[in-house]
Amino acid sequence: MSSLEIELKLAVAPSDMDRLRGLSCLSDTIAKPKVKSLDSIYFDTEDRRLVAAGLSLRVRRVGRKLIQTLKSAPKPGAGALVRGEWEVEVAHPRPDLSLLPDPTVIEGLGEIANDDLVPVFETRIRRQIRHLSPRAGLVVEVALDQGEIVAPGGLSLPVHEAELELTEGTDTAALYDLARAIHAEVPVRLEMETKSARGYALSSGATPVSAKATKLVLAPDATVEDALSAIVRHCLGHMMANEPVTRLGRDPEGVHQMRVALRRLRSALQIFKPFIPADQMDSLGPRVKDLASALGPAREWDVFLGELLPPVSVALQGHDGLASLEMAARAARDRGYAQVRATLADPAHTALLLDLAAWVDGRGWRNQPVSEQSTLLLSPVIDMAGALLDKRHRQARKRGRGFARLAPAPRHELRISLKKLRYAADFFRSLYEGKALRRFLEDMSAFQDRLGHLQDVATVDKLVAELEGTAGAALPADWRLGAGLVAGWHARGLHDLEEDTVADWHRFADAKPFWQDGKEDGDGER
Repeated sequence: MSSLEIELKLAVAPSDMDRLRGLSCLSDTIAKPKVKSLDSIYFDTEDRRLVAAGLSLRVRRVGRKLIQTLKSAPKPGAGALVRGEWEVEVAHPRPDLSLLPDPTVIEGLGEIANDDLVPVFETRIRRQIRHLSPRAGLVVEVALDQGEIVAPGGLSLPVHEAELELTEGTDTAALYDLARAIHAEVPVRLEMETKSARGYALSSGATPVSAKATKLVLAPDATVEDALSAIVRHCLGHMMANEPVTRLGRDPEGVHQMRVALRRLRSALQIFKPFIPADQMDSLGPRVKDLASALGPAREWDVFLGELLPPVSVALQGHDGLASLEMAARAARDRGYAQVRATLADPAHTALLLDLAAWVDGRGWRNQPVSEQSTLLLSPVIDMAGALLDKRHRQARKRGRGFARLAPAPRHELRISLKKLRYAADFFRSLYEGKALRRFLEDMSAFQDRLGHLQDVATVDKLVAELEGTAGAALPADWRLGAGLVAGWHARGLHDLEEDTVADWHRFADAKPFWQDGKEDGDGER
């Protein structure tokens, strides 16, 4: 059997599984709940060609039957996992590739014989299955799973989750409505990793890693609505891809990339604000901003400890004041990451993710009266992209006017304008690919990096004030001397870089916008 699987996975605390089973929102079933023991073995080639191609292959014992299932990697989505699934009954507890309903799925992997497939890991799950019909034509299968993933060497990973799958109909709103009803009673976490992905990670010893935003490609004929959906979905995917590593707090790049994703998401919401009902913007926008703010202190201390303090410590090795400052900064960073973990564990975080995912998957912006503005959602996005980039570009050039004379605060405002322009350029770049685009982005990136360093240095005084307020009296007195050395060191560095920074501004201001295609820009703002 071949089908498209649409499901939401919700991770649950082990202690909450009994409460989950007793929820009233899961009790109105259309058939008697069933309990199954599902023992599955996942197979791949020795060189892991299947997982490299985004495929998982298992043989599962279901009662007296053996079911072989091939699944594709989930398509990029806001919350619901959407992927291809091909099932067939087999006679033996090993895969038989000759029985694949669609052999073309593995055509690009080279010759693979049945004997080339080896066990990689197993899942042992006790599953309770319920079927709900929230409205005519829709059936949601609720699978309450408890068990473990087992890998060679005695490694195991517990599983406690609910899977909500649309088995009839395609309206994902039913999944999100049910997920939010569950979350209102039992705290859950949106799980974006499949059991197979977790199994591969367990068997290989891999740990979560940070991820930069992938390239976004808009179709040449994409409408404004298509672009809105694709861009918001892309930002959410980038954010959620970095949540596991951010939770661990071991890689500074994780929280950095999660903040970048949130800034991109906020920028996207602002870009498309004219097409989004005001009540929806008021509901989503401030919550996204609050999430980004909660990650801020951890990132600021990461930058201080990773970029600002080291050059001074290397130049002045053994300085007691710098050692005291580092000790205080590490404690402050620990507090910052404690705030990050608390924020991501808060039920309000899952509620935000479910609301954002439901909104983009259900194209919630359509819930507005028909107007001249709303009908523009169906117009080609290329018609508005250039005007929007022009607006962002003018704002940046205006804020940078007289750059050499600007104080740090106005330069920071310029940096924010440049970020908005950069994000907009990244969102629409596939519509304008070429040398002009690459040259423009390179010039802008170099200038942004200069301004970013300026802002990092400007936060030193803020961070020192934070230490003074939280732990100053308990620290060795010489930490303040260390703080003064760091501030003075980088102030001198900024002075030395000023000429190059001004030159970068002029290079950006003089650069021909890649989207103008022959238009003259005569505002002359320098």
